[in-house]
Amino acid sequence: MKLTLRVWRQKNADAPGAMATYEVDGISQDMSFLEMLDTLNEKLIVEGDEPVAFDHDCREGICGACSLVINGDPHGPERTTTCQLHMRTFEDGDTIDIEPWRATAFPVIRDLVVDRSAFDRIIQSGGYVSAPTGSAPEAHATPVPKADADYAFEHAECIGCGACVAACPNGSAMLFTSAKINHLNVLPQGAPERESRVLDMVATMDEEGFGGCTLTGECATACPKGIPLPSIAAMNKEWLRAARRAGRR
Repeated sequence: MKLTLRVWRQKNADAPGAMATYEVDGISQDMSFLEMLDTLNEKLIVEGDEPVAFDHDCREGICGACSLVINGDPHGPERTTTCQLHMRTFEDGDTIDIEPWRATAFPVIRDLVVDRSAFDRIIQSGGYVSAPTGSAPEAHATPVPKADADYAFEHAECIGCGACVAACPNGSAMLFTSAKINHLNVLPQGAPERESRVLDMVATMDEEGFGGCTLTGECATACPKGIPLPSIAAMNKEWLRAARRAGRR
């Protein structure tokens, strides 16, 4: 396959960026999208140019590091992570636009790499269980209803990639935050901090500069792990419950 790539290049966070055009040839349909970028970078290095910086780690669809907007879609045209997107999705001669996540809370560091530490700070504000538990308890020591366990597992699938933010016209992080809150709040282990967790995590999300949710649904459509849109409504219900008990309005 021969492809034309239009890639966002930006030297650093303070420098202006622009799209640069590259031609790549000999691309196999069996390559992943990141392997195709590796091929481009090998070509650039041989030619004496700076390789394109992009995030990646496990390349197994687990870590969520491979954050790219491909032809306007977070992670590309298929509902998967960028590293699991294969070049058979494209046609010989295609032109592909490759950009970083676009959100105020995700500033560009270089080229296609953005700073997603805002997600880390949301987690640090409450996305954990702090009660000391000692050694691992027996599997059946704390019974969890099957429906609650399934609900928790569904939300625990969130890999924190940020596709929801990139897809949202408002740059909202509501789907990510709701996944982390609902995962813990439904379990007995998360009950002691149920109210403080949702209040603190939502407050941190707002402080980080993420936009407000208007339920356009693009976040759930782009999510590679299928976190459902009703998760946001469930989080809002948790927040209202906690706010009433805390005397907030």
